[in-house]
Amino acid sequence: MAGGLSLKVTNRVPKKPIKKLPSSIDIAGDATVDDVKISVAKAAGISDHNRLGIYDPATKKTLKDRKARIADQEGISKHGEILVKDMGPQVSWRTVFVIEYLGPLLFHPPVLALRNYIYPPLYSLFKGHIPASPVTEELSLAQKAGFAMIMLHFLKREYETVFVHKFSASTMPVANIFWNSLFYWAAAGALGAFEVYAPFSPAANATEPLTTYLGITLFLFGQIGNFRIHKYLSGLRKPGETERKLPQGFTFQLVTCPNYMFEVIAWAGIIVTTRSPSLIFFISIGMYYMWTWGWGKEKAYRKQFGDKYKKKRSVMLPGLL
Repeated sequence: MAGGLSLKVTNRVPKKPIKKLPSSIDIAGDATVDDVKISVAKAAGISDHNRLGIYDPATKKTLKDRKARIADQEGISKHGEILVKDMGPQVSWRTVFVIEYLGPLLFHPPVLALRNYIYPPLYSLFKGHIPASPVTEELSLAQKAGFAMIMLHFLKREYETVFVHKFSASTMPVANIFWNSLFYWAAAGALGAFEVYAPFSPAANATEPLTTYLGITLFLFGQIGNFRIHKYLSGLRKPGETERKLPQGFTFQLVTCPNYMFEVIAWAGIIVTTRSPSLIFFISIGMYYMWTWGWGKEKAYRKQFGDKYKKKRSVMLPGLL
């Protein structure tokens, strides 16, 4: 094909082959990963090209940037081959995140509204294990502030998902919705709500208003910083672009992912306010994942930008993580 490429097409998983997969395809010299997916899907009779994963034949790694030029992929150019895998039914990343963050927003208001009916039966059921303090309609300052902060945090997440974030990958397998959402719905949603608004919770018995105000201050500082970073990162890519750009400036000289740093600060504020063991568990697990994602980005920056990038020892908390 003049000015183009002819590529051999091979099943990534021979035990689960794609029926009607073409043995080869001809593509333009400037064809992208997305173009190849569309071409293979059309030849194989697959209606949604997003189901297909394109892999480098040398590294066996998937090509995540759907706008990357195939001709620029060293392994593919060298071997003249691509590996293809059917990833199954897909759903957009944006949809998955919207569903994830919806959990806490759905759990906290009804638990708070029905607390006078939820907790009284527990006293007789767990007699001797929880303090028999009466349920009243009045919430403590820490509980009120905790509710406001949790709702604001996840409403902000939803807003950013719909209007701010840009995703380098367009879809993920539908099955991921369950596993991705379970953590938010169970830990930050059901467990967090049930514990924070209980009349015997640490938040209910918090008597130091200065500690609560400190928590609110940390929360606001973290949320503003996190939102500012997300807006900046979103602006690095022009509409339609998926290529990774090198972020600079505001706190990026401290850590690889300052958005994670501010996320932790915001959650530290929520925890200082609510004194909640459930939410400590939630953000502890979340910090582990943010740390692993952060190191992934650090390695990617080092590989892609070389000497132009100043290596970081910490990816999310200066001098710690």
